[in-house]
Amino acid sequence: MIRIENLSVAFDKTEVVKNVNLDLVDGEVLGVVGESGSGKSVTALTLMGLVSESAQITSGRILFDDVVLQEAGKPRDQVLYRRYQGAQMSMIFQEPMTSLNPTQRVGHQVEEMLWLHAEHRPQGPWKQASDALRLSGRRTGQKEEFRTRVLEAFHAVGLRDEERVYTSYPHQLSGGMRQRVMIAMALILHPRLLVADEPTTALDVTVQNQIIALLRKINSKQNNAMLFITHDLNLARRLCGRIAVMKDGRVVELGETEEIFRHPRQEYTKRLIEAVPSRMKKKTWSADAVLGKAASAEAALNNSAPVVRVHDLSVFYQDGSNSLFGQKKKQCVVADASFEIYPGESLGLVGESGCGKTSLSKAILGMNRSIRGEIVSNTTRPQMVFQDPYSSLNPAKTIGWLLQEPLRAAGALDRSKVMTKADMEAAAYDMLHRVGMEDKYFHRKPSQLSGGQRQRVSIGQALITHPGLVVADEPVSALDVTIQAQIMELMRRLQQEMKLAYLFISHDINVVYQMCDRIMVMKEGRIIEVGETERLFRAPKEEYTRELLSSS
Repeated sequence: MIRIENLSVAFDKTEVVKNVNLDLVDGEVLGVVGESGSGKSVTALTLMGLVSESAQITSGRILFDDVVLQEAGKPRDQVLYRRYQGAQMSMIFQEPMTSLNPTQRVGHQVEEMLWLHAEHRPQGPWKQASDALRLSGRRTGQKEEFRTRVLEAFHAVGLRDEERVYTSYPHQLSGGMRQRVMIAMALILHPRLLVADEPTTALDVTVQNQIIALLRKINSKQNNAMLFITHDLNLARRLCGRIAVMKDGRVVELGETEEIFRHPRQEYTKRLIEAVPSRMKKKTWSADAVLGKAASAEAALNNSAPVVRVHDLSVFYQDGSNSLFGQKKKQCVVADASFEIYPGESLGLVGESGCGKTSLSKAILGMNRSIRGEIVSNTTRPQMVFQDPYSSLNPAKTIGWLLQEPLRAAGALDRSKVMTKADMEAAAYDMLHRVGMEDKYFHRKPSQLSGGQRQRVSIGQALITHPGLVVADEPVSALDVTIQAQIMELMRRLQQEMKLAYLFISHDINVVYQMCDRIMVMKEGRIIEVGETERLFRAPKEEYTRELLSSS
């Protein structure tokens, strides 16, 4: 069905995809794995006809059922692509917050797929055709039918309370819920080809399993093909029949999934497999990191003053609806939370998407003051690594400017921390190197980086001012396994050097096992279990905790 032949794609005369050859038949699931910046997403976006206008196909072509969609030396035929995009081929994007319209309710956005691709679409300009569809749909009673189909799609991807989700704006949903909305949007027309670019990055393990089971079911029932792009090799192994390994824009290894995992031919593939975090192989940290871990445990045993103490904390949001007296109602999203974080300690926070993890962290940082209870902080200027780096980085600024911004802000608040322009630039370059990036990225903008590279910049921003507390909200979720290991090692080393405390939020149970000294389990806004990592993994007390562990 799909043939990608000798495809090369360049930006500003720099080739980022080089002579890629891939093919998919009906019903096949092909995985594409590799480090951030290896060309996975650019290949997928080029296939979908969504790569930016600045990209140039320097060689090769792309075919769908022997129809040439794109070819080197020829402009992209937008009219041709519109016959395929959405109806025949659809894509799940990596970052839903930047893919969903922030000014429209998500139900209407998914429903728009049905209006734009309704059967017997009238001929004519695209906008006139879509307007005609909306009018004819209202006359023929399709509106209620489409609404029902959207609600069914939401239910199928594991979204609870479909009616509330339908009327919600993207910012009113958690990161995982937004990702599920994107998946529902991509699947609602049952396309023959589904391109999934990191479709489960923001999802917890239980919902991740639901989505994988859903994709398998659709693949089996509809015999559609899937191009599954991921940095999670375990997911690729569970879902894909074949795997293509990409490095520096090239496919360096291609073959049957189990053959690649059991007998990888390339040294690069071996390194990827060995870097996968697992409870079967406890990570051996560097000597400095081990000292930091021991210091955190000793601090807790000696009852040293905690960096943060939280007592009976409840967090509220205004739900936007009006009461009988014209006042907005408050919705409790975190109830009666109590815990402490000690210097040098990594406290993990796990739970399903929407359970209140991010809401709790924002309250601790003072970003949401609609609270009841007590938060006592013994540190200054805590920082946060956000879940979605693209929406938290200013798209108009360069990476160098973004890394220096926390230093400028610190100087504005405290004159003793004012730095010269040269010192700030040197500190920014140093942090760029620490998070595994080269000097050439200093003058680039976020849109010119891969998802994993943007996440590394976000981590650098949080660490550059040497805070006492870092709230890390999914800090490695967008990173490939090799960079994951580097960032975790970096965070451990800096923890020991600066006596940092981490509140480490993640849906990846294996990453939490490797990174954290203690773990809190959260369910529906309540902390239901807290314990040392080894104890909690060996003998969890709560049934919900056992379900989380078994799901991973």
